[in-house]
Amino acid sequence: MVETRLLFVCMGNICRSPTAEGVLRHKLQAAGLADRVEVDSAGTHGSHAGEAPDPRAVKHAAARGYDLSRLRARRIGREDFRRFDWVIAMDEDNLGTLRAIAPEGARVGLLMEHARRHTGVREVPDPYFGAPAGFERVLDLVEDACDGLVERLALELGTS
Repeated sequence: MVETRLLFVCMGNICRSPTAEGVLRHKLQAAGLADRVEVDSAGTHGSHAGEAPDPRAVKHAAARGYDLSRLRARRIGREDFRRFDWVIAMDEDNLGTLRAIAPEGARVGLLMEHARRHTGVREVPDPYFGAPAGFERVLDLVEDACDGLVERLALELGTS
């Protein structure tokens, strides 16, 4: 039974937020929480709606054991703030956009607030226009933050 719903958000929903979705799903499965936590992703812009994640994101994630191939981009809507318990942005710009459209009381924050090793990093940088190393950096940051998020979810769900 799903008890908590999380939505990851970046700009286009083809690099960072689907990576976070895939990584967290994998980690929730390993922690035995997959049936209790629903995970999705969206973008603040709809220019890539319906598209698969960036092939570079898919390739780098697959090399670490994460499957992004079935995910499709979509734009966040107002109903998402009612459906999801947490709306988690990848960076400050998208966080600002989310706060501007979120209803009062919505639980909105940054993914890197959950990091354990990269504690001085506030944002997951957009790798879209950069070198392949940018996709590896995204994975390093997302894996760390998702580990912290799984720990927090386990506490909130009373399983740790």
